[in-house]
Amino acid sequence: MATDRVTGLGNEALTLEGVHAYYGHSHVLHGISLRLPEGKVLALLGRNGAGKTTTIMSIAGLLPARAGSIKLFGRPIEKLPPEFIARAGIRLVPQGRRIFPSLSVQENLAVAEQQREGKSPWTFSRVYELFPRLQERVRQGAGSLSGGEQQMLAIGRALMGNPRVLLMDEPSEGLAPLIVAEVGRAIEQIKSEGLSILLVEQNFKLALDLADDIIVINTGQVAFTGSAAAVRENNELVTQHLGVF
Repeated sequence: MATDRVTGLGNEALTLEGVHAYYGHSHVLHGISLRLPEGKVLALLGRNGAGKTTTIMSIAGLLPARAGSIKLFGRPIEKLPPEFIARAGIRLVPQGRRIFPSLSVQENLAVAEQQREGKSPWTFSRVYELFPRLQERVRQGAGSLSGGEQQMLAIGRALMGNPRVLLMDEPSEGLAPLIVAEVGRAIEQIKSEGLSILLVEQNFKLALDLADDIIVINTGQVAFTGSAAAVRENNELVTQHLGVF
Protein backbone atom coordinates (compact mmCIF):
# COMPACT_ATOMS: atom_id res chain seq x y z
CA MET A 1 0.00 0.00 0.00
CA ALA A 2 1.38 3.39 -0.99
CA THR A 3 1.41 5.85 1.89
CA ASP A 4 2.29 9.44 2.66
CA ARG A 5 1.85 10.88 6.14
CA VAL A 6 -1.61 12.41 6.53
CA THR A 7 -1.36 15.96 7.79
CA GLY A 8 -3.11 17.36 10.83
CA LEU A 9 -3.43 14.22 12.92
CA GLY A 10 -4.17 14.82 16.57
CA ASN A 11 -7.56 16.54 16.72
CA GLU A 12 -9.69 13.96 14.96
CA ALA A 13 -13.21 14.93 13.97
CA LEU A 14 -13.95 11.47 12.59
CA THR A 15 -12.08 8.19 13.02
CA LEU A 16 -12.79 4.80 11.44
CA GLU A 17 -10.83 1.76 12.56
CA GLY A 18 -11.18 -1.63 10.89
CA VAL A 19 -14.75 -1.08 9.67
CA HIS A 20 -16.48 -4.00 7.95
CA ALA A 21 -19.88 -3.61 6.29
CA TYR A 22 -22.17 -5.91 4.33
CA TYR A 23 -25.13 -5.68 2.01
CA GLY A 24 -26.93 -8.85 2.99
CA HIS A 25 -24.32 -11.58 2.62
CA SER A 26 -22.10 -9.45 0.36
CA HIS A 27 -18.99 -8.26 2.22
CA VAL A 28 -18.34 -4.73 0.87
CA LEU A 29 -15.99 -2.99 3.33
CA HIS A 30 -12.98 -5.01 4.46
CA GLY A 31 -11.47 -3.24 7.45
CA ILE A 32 -11.60 0.40 6.33
CA SER A 33 -9.62 2.84 8.51
CA LEU A 34 -9.44 6.59 8.02
CA ARG A 35 -8.97 9.80 9.97
CA LEU A 36 -10.55 13.17 9.27
CA PRO A 37 -8.72 15.92 11.18
CA GLU A 38 -10.88 18.68 12.60
CA GLY A 39 -11.43 21.55 10.17
CA LYS A 40 -10.02 19.65 7.18
CA VAL A 41 -11.37 18.14 3.97
CA LEU A 42 -10.63 14.48 3.36
CA ALA A 43 -11.40 13.30 -0.18
CA LEU A 44 -12.46 9.67 -0.44
CA LEU A 45 -11.72 8.42 -3.95
CA GLY A 46 -12.15 5.13 -5.75
CA ARG A 47 -13.59 3.50 -8.84
CA ASN A 48 -17.28 2.73 -9.15
CA GLY A 49 -18.18 -0.05 -6.74
CA ALA A 50 -15.07 0.45 -4.60
CA GLY A 51 -17.10 1.05 -1.44
CA LYS A 52 -17.14 4.86 -1.17
CA THR A 53 -20.88 5.29 -0.70
CA THR A 54 -20.97 2.26 1.59
CA THR A 55 -18.39 3.97 3.80
CA ILE A 56 -20.54 7.11 3.92
CA MET A 57 -23.65 5.05 4.71
CA SER A 58 -21.86 3.23 7.52
CA ILE A 59 -20.72 6.49 9.11
CA ALA A 60 -24.26 7.89 8.93
CA GLY A 61 -25.67 4.71 10.48
CA LEU A 62 -27.78 3.89 7.42
CA LEU A 63 -25.80 0.69 6.90
CA PRO A 64 -24.51 -0.31 10.36
CA ALA A 65 -20.95 -1.58 10.52
CA ARG A 66 -20.71 -5.22 11.58
CA ALA A 67 -17.21 -4.80 12.96
CA GLY A 68 -14.79 -2.00 13.73
CA SER A 69 -15.23 1.40 15.37
CA ILE A 70 -16.49 4.79 14.18
CA LYS A 71 -15.83 7.76 16.43
CA LEU A 72 -17.04 11.35 16.24
CA PHE A 73 -14.58 13.55 18.15
CA GLY A 74 -13.57 10.48 20.14
CA ARG A 75 -17.12 9.35 20.91
CA PRO A 76 -18.12 5.90 19.57
CA ILE A 77 -21.16 6.17 17.28
CA GLU A 78 -21.11 2.91 15.32
CA LYS A 79 -23.96 1.41 17.37
CA LEU A 80 -26.19 4.50 17.34
CA PRO A 81 -29.32 4.79 15.15
CA PRO A 82 -29.08 7.26 12.23
CA GLU A 83 -31.21 9.93 13.92
CA PHE A 84 -28.90 9.96 16.97
CA ILE A 85 -25.84 10.19 14.74
CA ALA A 86 -27.40 13.17 12.97
CA ARG A 87 -28.18 14.87 16.28
CA ALA A 88 -24.62 14.21 17.45
CA GLY A 89 -23.35 16.35 14.58
CA ILE A 90 -23.00 14.34 11.37
CA ARG A 91 -25.05 15.48 8.39
CA LEU A 92 -25.17 13.92 4.93
CA VAL A 93 -25.43 15.43 1.46
CA PRO A 94 -26.54 12.22 -0.28
CA GLN A 95 -25.74 11.07 -3.77
CA GLY A 96 -28.62 11.98 -6.06
CA ARG A 97 -29.64 14.96 -3.84
CA ARG A 98 -32.84 13.37 -2.45
CA ILE A 99 -34.56 16.65 -1.74
CA PHE A 100 -38.28 16.62 -0.90
CA PRO A 101 -39.83 17.52 -4.28
CA SER A 102 -43.31 18.37 -2.98
CA LEU A 103 -41.95 20.88 -0.45
CA SER A 104 -40.75 24.40 -1.18
CA VAL A 105 -37.13 25.45 -0.92
CA GLN A 106 -37.83 27.07 2.46
CA GLU A 107 -39.66 24.00 3.73
CA ASN A 108 -36.81 21.69 2.69
CA LEU A 109 -34.43 23.79 4.75
CA ALA A 110 -36.83 24.06 7.68
CA VAL A 111 -37.25 20.31 8.16
CA ALA A 112 -33.49 19.92 8.70
CA GLU A 113 -33.02 22.86 11.07
CA GLN A 114 -31.15 22.07 14.28
CA GLN A 115 -29.67 24.59 16.67
CA ARG A 116 -26.11 24.01 17.86
CA GLU A 117 -23.72 26.26 19.73
CA GLY A 118 -21.14 27.93 17.55
CA LYS A 119 -19.65 31.22 16.46
CA SER A 120 -21.58 31.46 13.19
CA PRO A 121 -24.48 29.00 13.14
CA TRP A 122 -26.11 28.20 9.83
CA THR A 123 -29.47 29.90 9.37
CA PHE A 124 -31.85 30.50 6.47
CA SER A 125 -30.18 33.84 5.75
CA ARG A 126 -26.68 32.34 5.74
CA VAL A 127 -27.71 29.51 3.41
CA TYR A 128 -29.31 32.04 1.06
CA GLU A 129 -26.14 34.13 1.20
CA LEU A 130 -24.14 31.04 0.21
CA PHE A 131 -26.60 30.16 -2.56
CA PRO A 132 -28.43 33.31 -3.77
CA ARG A 133 -30.33 31.25 -6.34
CA LEU A 134 -32.18 29.52 -3.54
CA GLN A 135 -33.36 32.82 -2.09
CA GLU A 136 -34.76 33.73 -5.51
CA ARG A 137 -36.78 30.49 -5.43
CA VAL A 138 -37.63 30.40 -1.74
CA ARG A 139 -41.33 29.51 -2.26
CA GLN A 140 -40.80 27.40 -5.36
CA GLY A 141 -41.43 23.66 -5.25
CA ALA A 142 -38.09 21.88 -4.93
CA GLY A 143 -39.08 19.35 -7.59
CA SER A 144 -39.17 22.11 -10.21
CA LEU A 145 -35.61 23.29 -9.54
CA SER A 146 -32.77 22.56 -11.93
CA GLY A 147 -30.31 19.81 -11.07
CA GLY A 148 -27.74 22.34 -9.91
CA GLU A 149 -30.26 24.19 -7.76
CA GLN A 150 -31.37 20.90 -6.19
CA GLN A 151 -27.74 20.15 -5.31
CA MET A 152 -27.41 23.58 -3.70
CA LEU A 153 -30.58 22.85 -1.74
CA ALA A 154 -29.23 19.46 -0.62
CA ILE A 155 -26.07 21.14 0.67
CA GLY A 156 -28.06 23.93 2.32
CA ARG A 157 -30.39 21.42 3.97
CA ALA A 158 -27.41 19.59 5.50
CA LEU A 159 -25.93 22.86 6.74
CA MET A 160 -29.21 23.78 8.46
CA GLY A 161 -28.45 20.92 10.85
CA ASN A 162 -25.34 22.85 11.91
CA PRO A 163 -23.12 19.78 11.57
CA ARG A 164 -19.76 19.19 13.16
CA VAL A 165 -18.88 16.81 10.31
CA LEU A 166 -20.34 17.05 6.81
CA LEU A 167 -20.48 13.96 4.59
CA MET A 168 -20.76 14.80 0.89
CA ASP A 169 -21.45 12.01 -1.60
CA GLU A 170 -20.71 13.02 -5.21
CA PRO A 171 -21.82 16.68 -4.98
CA SER A 172 -20.75 17.43 -8.58
CA GLU A 173 -22.47 14.42 -10.15
CA GLY A 174 -24.44 15.28 -13.29
CA LEU A 175 -23.79 19.02 -13.09
CA ALA A 176 -22.64 21.37 -15.85
CA PRO A 177 -19.09 22.73 -15.48
CA LEU A 178 -20.26 26.22 -14.45
CA ILE A 179 -22.45 24.76 -11.71
CA VAL A 180 -19.63 22.46 -10.59
CA ALA A 181 -17.47 25.56 -10.15
CA GLU A 182 -20.22 27.24 -8.11
CA VAL A 183 -20.65 24.19 -5.88
CA GLY A 184 -16.87 23.97 -5.49
CA ARG A 185 -16.76 27.62 -4.43
CA ALA A 186 -19.44 26.96 -1.82
CA ILE A 187 -17.56 23.96 -0.42
CA GLU A 188 -14.40 26.07 -0.24
CA GLN A 189 -16.28 28.70 1.74
CA ILE A 190 -17.75 26.09 4.09
CA LYS A 191 -14.26 24.66 4.59
CA SER A 192 -12.85 28.12 5.36
CA GLU A 193 -15.22 28.32 8.36
CA GLY A 194 -13.61 25.25 9.91
CA LEU A 195 -16.19 22.57 9.16
CA SER A 196 -14.75 19.05 8.86
CA ILE A 197 -15.76 17.48 5.53
CA LEU A 198 -15.53 13.95 4.16
CA LEU A 199 -15.90 14.34 0.40
CA VAL A 200 -16.68 11.46 -1.95
CA GLU A 201 -16.09 12.72 -5.47
CA GLN A 202 -15.51 11.27 -8.93
CA ASN A 203 -14.31 14.63 -10.28
CA PHE A 204 -10.60 14.14 -9.58
CA LYS A 205 -9.64 17.77 -10.20
CA LEU A 206 -12.38 19.14 -7.94
CA ALA A 207 -11.44 16.71 -5.17
CA LEU A 208 -7.78 17.65 -5.44
CA ASP A 209 -8.58 21.37 -5.41
CA LEU A 210 -10.65 21.09 -2.23
CA ALA A 211 -8.94 18.38 -0.18
CA ASP A 212 -6.23 18.56 2.44
CA ASP A 213 -5.78 14.79 2.43
CA ILE A 214 -6.67 11.93 0.10
CA ILE A 215 -7.70 8.36 0.72
CA VAL A 216 -8.28 5.87 -2.08
CA ILE A 217 -10.21 2.67 -1.56
CA ASN A 218 -10.31 -0.29 -3.91
CA THR A 219 -12.65 -3.27 -3.49
CA GLY A 220 -13.48 -2.20 0.04
CA GLN A 221 -9.90 -1.77 1.24
CA VAL A 222 -7.61 1.22 1.65
CA ALA A 223 -5.19 1.42 -1.28
CA PHE A 224 -3.62 4.82 -0.53
CA THR A 225 -3.59 7.54 2.12
CA GLY A 226 -1.64 10.75 1.79
CA SER A 227 -1.69 14.51 1.56
CA ALA A 228 -3.34 16.27 -1.35
CA ALA A 229 -0.15 18.30 -1.76
CA ALA A 230 1.84 15.12 -2.43
CA VAL A 231 -0.76 13.95 -4.96
CA ARG A 232 -0.63 17.30 -6.75
CA GLU A 233 3.12 16.82 -7.11
CA ASN A 234 2.73 13.27 -8.38
CA ASN A 235 -0.73 12.27 -9.63
CA GLU A 236 0.46 8.74 -10.28
CA LEU A 237 0.31 8.11 -6.53
CA VAL A 238 -3.46 7.68 -6.93
CA THR A 239 -4.24 7.45 -10.65
CA GLN A 240 -2.94 3.89 -10.74
CA HIS A 241 -5.78 3.00 -8.37
CA LEU A 242 -8.44 5.08 -10.15
CA GLY A 243 -7.82 4.43 -13.83
CA VAL A 244 -7.45 8.22 -14.34
CA PHE A 245 -4.91 9.43 -16.87
